Amino acid sequence: MDVATLFIVATPIGNLADITLRALDVLRGVDVIACEDTRHTLKLLNHYGISKPLLSCRSQNETEAAEKIVRLLEEGKDVAYASDAGTPGVSDPGQRLTAEVRKAGYGILPIPGPSAVTTLLSVAGFGGRTVTFDGFLSPKAGKRQKRIEELLEREENFLLYESPHRILKIMAVLAEKEPSRHVIIGREMTKMHEEYVEGTAEEVFRLFEGRNSQKGEFVILVSGRKKS
Repeated sequence: MDVATLFIVATPIGNLADITLRALDVLRGVDVIACEDTRHTLKLLNHYGISKPLLSCRSQNETEAAEKIVRLLEEGKDVAYASDAGTPGVSDPGQRLTAEVRKAGYGILPIPGPSAVTTLLSVAGFGGRTVTFDGFLSPKAGKRQKRIEELLEREENFLLYESPHRILKIMAVLAEKEPSRHVIIGREMTKMHEEYVEGTAEEVFRLFEGRNSQKGEFVILVSGRKKS
């Protein structure tokens, strides 16, 4: 009997058409689909007519879910894991799961696809050979500002994720510390209200500050400090 496998499946970050044929084949072929939010993944599965048993595996229960998934693998069942959007384990749950499954001796195969990181880099026009990906910064103002200051001291460009609730706070710090730093922001990428805003940190901050509200999910790319 073939050894059961855990498939780590990248899923669309917005537009449901942005899924690979291989990912669909895997989702149709496995015995169980583990996912960050069963309701969210169910929308994708329903769109493609896929019906499978679902298992919740989110950051709050990842350790317990990993134990359940290992037991499923022990029973010879193939399992796919999909986070809410993009590639699992990249600022999403999945790392503890893969560590536990590998520790248990089962195979893990990546099914590559969408990622917000590479999506923004592909249209930015700058990025260089080295980019620091820092994901979501701390919700605590002091820690957030300290980390931004550390990143601004580096020569390589850096990329962040942010929510609509804190995007102005991050841009305010960037505009204060380095107003002329080159910035591009992708908002709601691949979705209906997709938008890309580029300019200096000061210009981008003023633009967002002038809006009545901030909506959507944001990816921010900031240019590195120039060599002296």
